[in-house]
Amino acid sequence: MTIRIVTDSTADLPQTLAEELGITVIPLYVQFGEKAFRDRVDITEDEFYQRLLNDPVHPSTSQPSPQDFANVYGELSQQADGIISIHISTKLSGTCNSALRGKELAATACPIEVVDSETVSMGLGLLAIEAATIASSGKGLQEVVEEVKKLIPGTHVWALFDTLKYLALGGRIGKAKALLGSVLNIKPILVVKDGVMAPANQARSREKGISMLCGFVSKFTDIQDIAVVYSTTPDEAQDLVDRIGVMFDKNRIKLARLGSALGVHAGPGALAIALRGKCK
Repeated sequence: MTIRIVTDSTADLPQTLAEELGITVIPLYVQFGEKAFRDRVDITEDEFYQRLLNDPVHPSTSQPSPQDFANVYGELSQQADGIISIHISTKLSGTCNSALRGKELAATACPIEVVDSETVSMGLGLLAIEAATIASSGKGLQEVVEEVKKLIPGTHVWALFDTLKYLALGGRIGKAKALLGSVLNIKPILVVKDGVMAPANQARSREKGISMLCGFVSKFTDIQDIAVVYSTTPDEAQDLVDRIGVMFDKNRIKLARLGSALGVHAGPGALAIALRGKCK
């Protein structure tokens, strides 16, 4: 039984890890003016953040087209008994809808299940990783789908933002809008809750914000997997890995980078933690 896993680039999966697990990543698009780029395919993270800071035009993003999905499904179906396509929360993007339309376009006999992860970034990435791990055990398509869906409520993401400016510019600020009037230099922390970004806390300095991220981790037990994600501050991300390493096997902590699809909204200086576990 060969079950293939598909996700999208908002999962922020490191390429080497995706390749190792056989996970296919479909890129979202980021557009500066008339020029569109495929996330991590046509534009690197460094190139994107440099352009985000310097280009007078603020970029926009769009989900993969149904045809993008159909092309991938058609290719994978030739060597698979089933496909699980797990994507960013439907409340944050139309990617799942494109995947469903792509499933219809592919018109393949290979069964395809589209799953709304109800999360984003490495929260989605950790679910895709676990889906690939479960699938490799030889379980059937529906068994894998059901096991992955059971993991969604226990998957958590918190993100420390240097500013909410980019989230506001991208129109994705949602429930965090109330924080826009906060005192200057306040560092907001948002949590993915019920598929959307919502305020979790706010810190009066970046260091205190990072300590708060560590505090969130300390409230969990039976942590199965964890990841640290950053946009432009790798040294801070590594320091966060070291600090979390006191609570969780440091060698198992995954380090990832926000790609352009999410970087448009998070901006420079964003730092996040994703984990699968139970709250104490």
